[in-house]
Amino acid sequence: MRLKVSIPNVSENQINKVLQLLGEGATIPFIARYRKELTGGLDELEIAEIKEQQQKILEFEKRKATILSTIEELGLLDEILKQKIESCVNINELEDMYLPYKPKRKTKASIAKEKGLEPLAAVFMKQEIDNPRQFAERFVKKDVQSLEEAIEGAQHIMSEWMNERASVRSRIRTLFERSATISSSLIKGKEEEGQKYRDYFSYSAAIKRTPGHRYLAISRAETEGIVRVSVEPAKEEAIAILNRYFVKSRGEVAVIVEEAAKDAYMRLMRGSMETEIRNEYREKADDEAIEIFSKNLEQLLMAAPVGQKRTLALDPGFKSGCKVVCLGEQGELRTNTTIFPHPPQKQYKEAAAKLSQLIESYQIDVIAVGDGTAGRETEDWIRKSVYKKRPLEIYSVNEDGASIYSASAVAREEFPDYDVTVRGAVSIGRRLMDPLSELVKLDPKSIGVGQYQHDVNAKKLQEKLQFVVERCVNQVGIELNLASSYLLQYISGLSLNLAKNIVEYRNQHGAFKSRDELKKVSGLGPKAFEQCAGFLRISGAKNALDNSAIHPERYALVLKMAKDQKIPASELIGGEWMDKIDLKQYLNQDIGLPTLEDIKKELKKPGRDPRGKARQFSYSDGVNSITDLIAGMMVRGKISNITNFGAFVDIGIKENGLIHVSQLADEFVSDPMKVVSIGQAVNARVLEVDVDRKRIALSLKKSQEM
Repeated sequence: MRLKVSIPNVSENQINKVLQLLGEGATIPFIARYRKELTGGLDELEIAEIKEQQQKILEFEKRKATILSTIEELGLLDEILKQKIESCVNINELEDMYLPYKPKRKTKASIAKEKGLEPLAAVFMKQEIDNPRQFAERFVKKDVQSLEEAIEGAQHIMSEWMNERASVRSRIRTLFERSATISSSLIKGKEEEGQKYRDYFSYSAAIKRTPGHRYLAISRAETEGIVRVSVEPAKEEAIAILNRYFVKSRGEVAVIVEEAAKDAYMRLMRGSMETEIRNEYREKADDEAIEIFSKNLEQLLMAAPVGQKRTLALDPGFKSGCKVVCLGEQGELRTNTTIFPHPPQKQYKEAAAKLSQLIESYQIDVIAVGDGTAGRETEDWIRKSVYKKRPLEIYSVNEDGASIYSASAVAREEFPDYDVTVRGAVSIGRRLMDPLSELVKLDPKSIGVGQYQHDVNAKKLQEKLQFVVERCVNQVGIELNLASSYLLQYISGLSLNLAKNIVEYRNQHGAFKSRDELKKVSGLGPKAFEQCAGFLRISGAKNALDNSAIHPERYALVLKMAKDQKIPASELIGGEWMDKIDLKQYLNQDIGLPTLEDIKKELKKPGRDPRGKARQFSYSDGVNSITDLIAGMMVRGKISNITNFGAFVDIGIKENGLIHVSQLADEFVSDPMKVVSIGQAVNARVLEVDVDRKRIALSLKKSQEM
């Protein structure tokens, strides 16, 4: 029996079409956008789930093949066992079947077998003798020095047999899943060091009711040596299960078997089952944390840009001053300097005059202020003291990861002649202009959203975040003649090498004049062109369709539609002529209504950015530190991070506030992301302020308003 991919509300035919397309080298963004007829309109998430499930199935079948081959080499593979293994659909059951045949290091049971005690163990297991000690006397010889050694050796062999019985392991596994308790206790002398984990100094709860974030917190405390952790059900209940399976009589021989059963559980089975269930819940917790991280990252990457505007950006600081850069409309660095508008220098007038000069000289449209150290103070100072000749938009910009970017190879390649402070300020400005284009240069783990991202499965996290970045980049589409290689590499069908080849071609031959010109790029073959072309835009191209999301494979169709309506090629884009067309007359075996509807939408509003436009925001006046907060007051803030237990809010001070999930709305909230989003502006009420622990509790409930 082979496992099959199964997705709720997705047919087997849809799944097979997706697998076929993936096998032909199509990417997820391409399939979701341009092969809707074949897949029935499946989105990127559904296609990704199909791909992931298929990969797991292939790995499972590979493991089966390895096990079958190993047992066959031992000469122990009979037809019944082969059929059992081939029909198995559960990895734990598969490993249980393999356990008796699995190569082992030297064990107490193997040592006892070497001493010739296996026949004694077999007799004990049958429990058909009245005087087991007398029977065991005949095995006291050579390597067996005493009666106790003979009985103990036989018990070790029986314990191993019991541990390897697949049906018993299945029952114990069910017991763990149903009633295991996770417990943690403080390691002596770690009280002060582990204060942030004090909730887990003495903790006990059913593991199946332990939230993923709590499990990860306990695991981190254990890793840091603060607490000891165990996960198991009541041992009496577990041992009782083994006794019901193996103890078949009364008397002295039954006692010997009972002792073996207890040893089987305590020494052999308990540890492996605990590891198994901890791995299972760790995987669930990891998946939950990764999913939250990925959703936060997607919201951050899809944040609204201000667009191509002349930008003055500041990386604020007190003693070291504020690093200032002026960027052109394409994000190019025009000039840089440093000003000192804060203590200890207090060069208020000089700094204000310098900024005003830069704003005038470079015709600045918007100002970006990093939200780190001195960020709030710098923003307030600019609003009150700098340049009043014309209105300027001023934005506070999340600078998480800017310092990592500024010291990276990417930044050194972009700005080899500037130090890290200038590069950091450039990154802040570019984040405002186009968050997606700038943030793709960073390792997503350094962006500052999510929780426990450094504790979860690194490979799985990286794959998920890579998928999110690719999804966002392809959803937005990018300008071919402006994009860096770091952005281009995330386009469907492109690798970093191909992206670098595109940039190199652009540098040598000038701006691309058409999508078709991509075919001249070294290494970019027909398949790569098919996958990437629809996601790349060329502003001012001779063919207006090259600046749309319409794929080149459909250009002929669009031209036919236009010809039928007597529309010249110069008027294809932006008109209402598509409203007059009966799309059904253009249906054929390759082109369905989903594609035709997409074409119509794109021709009417080509290249529409799904991210919208950035909006200005200002924090509450008079709130500059945690000591300014009073329970009951209202504060303005922006959602900076979302977890499954609530949302964190940047209120313009060093400490973020927390809106617990129970305080997000007057009604019950199961998923915080259905109520708030990253970057969303909120007016929240202060519930509680704990200055010592630097904690701020906030609420969005209307019922909390006075």
